Amino acid sequence: MTLWPEGVLLAICAFVASTIAAVTGTGGGIVLLPVLVSLMGPRDAIPTYTLAQFIGNLSRVWFNRREVQAKVVWWFSLGAVPLAILGGIFFTRMGDRTLVRLLGLFLIACAIWRRWRAEQPKGFPVRRFAAIGGIFAFVSATVGSAGPFLAPFFLAFGLVRGGYIGTEALGTAVMHVTKMVTYGAASAFSLHAVTIGALLGPLMIVGSYLGKRILDRLPERVFVAIVEIVMVVFGVLFLVRG
Repeated sequence: MTLWPEGVLLAICAFVASTIAAVTGTGGGIVLLPVLVSLMGPRDAIPTYTLAQFIGNLSRVWFNRREVQAKVVWWFSLGAVPLAILGGIFFTRMGDRTLVRLLGLFLIACAIWRRWRAEQPKGFPVRRFAAIGGIFAFVSATVGSAGPFLAPFFLAFGLVRGGYIGTEALGTAVMHVTKMVTYGAASAFSLHAVTIGALLGPLMIVGSYLGKRILDRLPERVFVAIVEIVMVVFGVLFLVRG
């Protein structure tokens, strides 16, 4: 990979991906991961993406620290840590296209259901985040990114704007640490991947800062609508590209 134009393209994508994720809680992977795969190949791309996202997530936690829901993070991590290890072990055996398509259908169905249901559900049982975290971590560890999967559950729990972004970011950061340890233990984390991921980190932080500034100016209703649109878009993409 050369500094120009590949390095510049990667830097721009990292900044854009982090800004999008800081506003919607997801979406960064669909921007950054395909570019990483095309430049580095999947074996280096997914560990690189994991490190870059970990840095970006920590910055989003900091910028939204006053609104983080610790109890959600706790239950999410209980399921995410062991399943991230299992998913990391199966990293070399990834490629279940049926799973990707089912995830796409799930996201579209959730978005439609939220629009058509007259009364939005509140008081989502917090302990269910253990199962949600486990499923998310396994899928993320095997295919690289599964961020849109979390959106309907965080919205159903009543988290919006900074509470949604910060809580999701902290739970995902815990998962990313587990993934990186597992990748390293399996010799899937090369020096090249670590270097590129670390270099992308500052761009992820700047993107998170810009995204937070945008988020603070978004009305709650607009935020929810944006997240639902993102869910549908990713659902269609998963179906088409799965």
